[in-house]
Amino acid sequence: MISRDDAFELLKNNTPEENLIHHALESEAVLRALAERLGKNQEKWALTGLLHDLDYSKTCKLPENHGLVSAKILEEHLPSDSTKAIRAHNSELNGVKPDTDLDFALRCGETVTGLIHANALIRPEGMKGMTPKSLKKKMKAKAFAASVNRDIINECEHIGLDLGEFFTISIAAIEKIAPEVGLE
Repeated sequence: MISRDDAFELLKNNTPEENLIHHALESEAVLRALAERLGKNQEKWALTGLLHDLDYSKTCKLPENHGLVSAKILEEHLPSDSTKAIRAHNSELNGVKPDTDLDFALRCGETVTGLIHANALIRPEGMKGMTPKSLKKKMKAKAFAASVNRDIINECEHIGLDLGEFFTISIAAIEKIAPEVGLE
């Protein structure tokens, strides 16, 4: 398995957009926290989160290829269940269906980062004091962070977490790296 340092270099070399780097770091943090909570391999889950959008800059005009290109690039760097999860995180467009804990964790974990990030940006205190209750209100406001797929966030149930616990874990994970991702 690729080292974290090498994975981050690979990410930086393939991802010129700072906002996508921030999303990758947030996804890494959330996936690591989910793995810890579920008793899974934290390093593998974190690296899967970090590298899941490796191909985004190359596939943004061909969204049906998103995830497939990343998985191909990462075949020699990550275990097959990680590359499968990377393919499945874009199931709606590429047809690779999620069916494992890692598949669903990546899907809901990377998606919730958009909701949390947007919420932190509008709050005077940023990440500090953010609660699951405030995120649940944002989930109901369809105009807020409109591109965030609420149905995918609700897939946290597939990994045995209710929405409140999932939000608690995700908020805490991103709060730890807030300065790194522009959310202080």
